[in-house]
Order: sequence, then C-alpha cells, then structure tokens
Amino acid sequence: MRENNLKEQNTQATFIKGSAWMTFGSITSRILGALYIIPWFYWMSPYGNIANALTARSYNIYSIFILISTAGIPGAVAKQVAKYNALNEYGIGRKLFHRGLVLMVFLGIISAAIMYFASPFLASNGSRSDPRQIAVMRSLSYAILIIPVLSIMRGYFQGYADMMPSALSQFVEQFARVVWMLLTAYVIMQVQHGNFVDAVVQSNLAAAVGAIFGVAILCWFLLSRRNSLNYLVENSENKIQVSTMALFKEIIAQAIPFIIIDAGIQLFYLVDQYTFHPMINSVVKVSYDTIETWYALFALNANKLIMIIVSLASAMAVTAIPLLSAAHAKHDYHSISEQISNTLDLFLFIMIPAAFGMAAISKPIYTIFYGYDQLGSNILYLSAFTSISLGLFTVLMAILQGLSENGLAIKYLILGLVIKIIVQYPMVYVFKVFGPLVATNIGMLVIIFLALKHLEISFAFNQSRTSRRFIGITAFSLLMFLVVLGVEKCLELFLSPFSRLQALIIVIIAVIVGGLVYALAAIKSNLAQKILGDKIVPLLAKLHIKA
Repeated sequence: MRENNLKEQNTQATFIKGSAWMTFGSITSRILGALYIIPWFYWMSPYGNIANALTARSYNIYSIFILISTAGIPGAVAKQVAKYNALNEYGIGRKLFHRGLVLMVFLGIISAAIMYFASPFLASNGSRSDPRQIAVMRSLSYAILIIPVLSIMRGYFQGYADMMPSALSQFVEQFARVVWMLLTAYVIMQVQHGNFVDAVVQSNLAAAVGAIFGVAILCWFLLSRRNSLNYLVENSENKIQVSTMALFKEIIAQAIPFIIIDAGIQLFYLVDQYTFHPMINSVVKVSYDTIETWYALFALNANKLIMIIVSLASAMAVTAIPLLSAAHAKHDYHSISEQISNTLDLFLFIMIPAAFGMAAISKPIYTIFYGYDQLGSNILYLSAFTSISLGLFTVLMAILQGLSENGLAIKYLILGLVIKIIVQYPMVYVFKVFGPLVATNIGMLVIIFLALKHLEISFAFNQSRTSRRFIGITAFSLLMFLVVLGVEKCLELFLSPFSRLQALIIVIIAVIVGGLVYALAAIKSNLAQKILGDKIVPLLAKLHIKA
C-alpha cells in the first residue's frame, strides 16, 4: 500500500514538474506571440485586420502541412521512447530517434514543395482566390523544411519525461521569430513606407527563422547530455531486438492517428476558413473586405489571445502521453486511472479560472492589443469560454492516444467535425459572426462527452471525484469572474477603456485581484492542496497562509 502511494506521489510529481516546464514554454511563447501584435498591428495600420486575415488563412493551411510533414511522428516517438525506456531498452529508443530523423527530413522536403506549388489553389477563401494570399502562404512553406527536425528532437526529450529542452526551445524559437517579425515590419512599413503585403510575407517567413534557432538550442542540449544518455543506452537490457523496417512500421502506425488527432482543432478552423465568407455573405450584404475583417476578429485576433490559455492544455497533454504510455506498457491500470484523474484535475484547476478571467477582462485586453472595438471584445468574450472546450478536447485526445485508443479518438473527432459542419450554417444564420464559435463548441462538447464516458467505463476513471472538483473550481472561478467584473467597472469610473495605457492598468489590477480571490478560495477549501499535492504545503507555510 505504501509502495503504491509513493509511486502515485512520484508520478504526480513528475507530471506536475513536466507540466510546469511545458507550461513555461507554451505560455511564454504564446505571450510573446501575442505581445508582438501591439506594435505590429499599430505599424500595419490601417491594414491591420486585413493583414491579420491573410495571416490567419495562411497559418491554418500551414498548421495542417506542419502536421503532415511531421506526420505525428514527434508524438509517436515520445510515446514509443517512453515505452521502451520503461522496459529499460534505451538503445531501441535512440535507434528509433535516428531513423525518425531521416524520415522527418524526407517528409519536410516533400511537404514544403507541395505547399509552395499548391498555394494558388489553397489561397481560395471559399469565395475567390486572393493573389496576396499566395505570396504569404509561400513564405510559410520554408519553415516546413526545418520544423519536422525540430519537432522530432522535442519528441525524443519528451520520451524521457524531460520537458525542459522542449520548453526552452519553444521560447527561443518564438523569441527569434518575434524579433524578425517586428524588425522587418518596422523597416518596411515605417522606414520604407512600403506595401503591407511585403511586411506580412516577412512576418510569416519569421517562422523559418525561429525554427532554425529552436533546432540550434536542442542540438546544444543533446551535446550537453550525451554522457548521461550514453550511459542509459549502454546499460540497457538489450533483450528486445527490433529491425529498422519494424521501427519504421511502428513509427508510422503510431504517427497516422497522431496527425489526424493533432489536426483536430485546425480542421475545425478550416471549416470556418472555407465556409465563413460564403455563408455570412448569404446572410448579410456587406463588402468583401468587411467580411475579411470580421473573419480576422475571431480567426486571428481573438484566437491569438485565447491560445495563450489553450496552450496550458497542450502543455499538460504533451506531459501526459509518455506517462500514460509507460503505465499502459506495464499494464498498471491503477496508475492509469490515477493519472487520468490527476491530468483532468490539474487542467480544470488552471484552465477554467484562466478562461473566466479572460472573459471578464475581454474589453480592456482587446483594446490593449488591437485598439477599442466592441464587436472584437464581444467575440473575445465568447472565445474565452470556447477555450475550455478546445483545451479539454486537446487533453482528452492526448489521454486516449497515450492509452493506445487511437482509433476511438479518430472516430470521436470525425463525429464532432461532422456535427460542426452540419450546424455551421444554422449557427451563422442565427448568430452571424458568432456562429462559427457556437458551432465549434457544439461539436467539441459531443467529443468531450463521449471521451469522458469511455474513460470512465474502460479505465475506471474516477469521474465522481473529478466532477466534485469541477464544481468547486467552477464556483470559485465564477466568484472570481464577478469580482473582476466589479473591479473593472469601478476602475472605468476613473480610467478610460478606450486608451491602451489605461486599459493596461485596468487589466493588471483586475488580474491581481482576481488571481488572489481564486487562489485564496482554492487554498482555504483545501482544493489546491488536493490537486497540486503535498509539495504546496511548505510553500504556503513560507507565505504564512493557513488552509
């Protein structure tokens, strides 16, 4: 019994440590990816929203090609490396990584070439083809040559449950990308007074620049840790013999489900990309550029901000897969059940208050990044709540993948996507620009319900425990939401929500007050201690906070 408790504590500690690193990498890179938009959007004026629409459409296609070019192999490698490491077969994991690198280079070249030459066809927005879009898409194709290598290197470290290299490479990649974007946008728009499309092209080329820096930092980590990695390989059991062809088959068999599932959110976005323009045009008679501006409001403007908090879910998902895969390889079903509960509890504990908080300050935070826009603020408000379903989808799909329930995850995704397509037009007809977000939520909620039910039946996931914690978390988040709204309204009596600087002051004060309210409620109720583990207790003692 004591041994099981120690194992559970160690697993929980590993998960929380891994999640902390991945959260650092994801959050800092997302924050950088959001903060750059303030000067960038200002310099691009008056073409800011049109430039964002070009970027949003190109990035949706680019994201799909990234998934194709990596073919889900980084996730598959992380899962398989964790599996063999759990069996003390570190040599097979390294061999798998080396073979995967060759595959990544090949797939990167093929995918980059396809995206480059197919850009004229892909640039259609469901209404007409835009020549500006072709140039932007082609500038992104160069990154596809490099990112597959970057991704599999991250997957190798993640297979060792070592999340620090991945996290730091994310930060370095994004930092280099943002520097390039801002530098080129300033020179083209402010110094040369050039064409905004040229600036957008350079901003998208920044993805390749960032990827080069990301690969460089991971190469440094591989070199610095080669002695410890070599030791593990040299002391492997070496009882399992796997041929190169068998490894390739194993990688591909695991990778195909990863590419389909990892593309899940992007597939939902693609439905919006190719249906929003013709659908909204049939409902409201406005100009082409007006519809493009509306599309930018939810597809990039709001999406860029909510992805900061959705990245929390991605961080936990990446951490959960290797741990669940290792437990599944050992047929440790008690550990599987415990890890599912820990993953979902931690996700809800962080994600729900983050989403409620962003919704509460949607108006001033939108003003900070894009300038005052009531419609944009309203879209961000709904998008903030949508981030919960997007994040929960991400985590649940990762759990199913870690448990080798790939086929079932794909079926759930297809069903949710079909429902999204079916309800898309009715939702656009009723809710206009908000329609795509409502349709996304409906499709996602179906997937979430089915996945939770399956985990409860097949893996004895303790849904009642998570449900109780969900109720507590939601109640505390709602309390925080109301307090933040009250603080915001009071501050608006003295500060203008139309000013970027004054909106920033409102956000800072509201976030501090809201964070303290939620933290104290969670600690006083012992909810934080139950979810974060005993290690939080010494921290509370140092802060002189009593539960």
